[in-house]
Amino acid sequence: MGENSTSLAAPVGGKKLGSDVIKYIAAAAMLIDHIAWCFVDTYSVLGQTMHIIGRMTAPIMCYFIAEGYHYTSNVKKYMLRLGIFALLSWIPFVYMETGQLPFGITDGKPWVLPMQGVIYTFFLGLWALIIVHNEKIPPLIRGFMVFMLCAISIIGDWPVFAVVWILLFDRFRGDLKKQAIAFAVSSIVMIFLIFDVMMNQAVTEYLFQFSVLLALVPLYFYSGEKGRGGRFNKWFFYVFYPLHMLILGILKFNIL
Repeated sequence: MGENSTSLAAPVGGKKLGSDVIKYIAAAAMLIDHIAWCFVDTYSVLGQTMHIIGRMTAPIMCYFIAEGYHYTSNVKKYMLRLGIFALLSWIPFVYMETGQLPFGITDGKPWVLPMQGVIYTFFLGLWALIIVHNEKIPPLIRGFMVFMLCAISIIGDWPVFAVVWILLFDRFRGDLKKQAIAFAVSSIVMIFLIFDVMMNQAVTEYLFQFSVLLALVPLYFYSGEKGRGGRFNKWFFYVFYPLHMLILGILKFNIL
């Protein structure tokens, strides 16, 4: 996600990776991660390795959403685009996870499964940015609104995490060192609180989650330049998300 309308930062000497290259790395890591969730034992060596790689994706995309907020020519269209693809991703995400549609009728009663993919959480993170930067809203009200967005992110993939990461990448924008520290500290705290305290998991069950910190490696080599793929690269990242989940879901529940 994120906008490609212009260079996102001043290039740094020796840093070679443009934004599109890093986002392709994130897309590949996501595919590896989702293949593992569908077909590989989570706690096998292979499963853990694949999930460690996959943890990079969400933080990288959060970084570029924070950047995209400042460089999009129309933040409302940007937000609308995320909202539309969050909706389009709903069925593929739930189908990949459960093998069923997210809605239906049972015994004459309609039901809806409240599960959303990560684009939904990105959408909320962008919304939080818009609120934080709106000085017409009193600070206390802004804080409450962001808290509520974090609360409703619970039904999405990477709940709370993505909203907080987007806000922190924006807060310390232009200073990678401060961004890295804020990201690392917030990640460690949230992983511990959510997986250990709230979900009561043993540390061995969620240890691989700390590999989100690996996202800092490609971001360190970010040149500040957009790629040269233009509109193709821009739309690829939106389309890839629901499409690959739909394919994996079909393979998982109907073929393999």
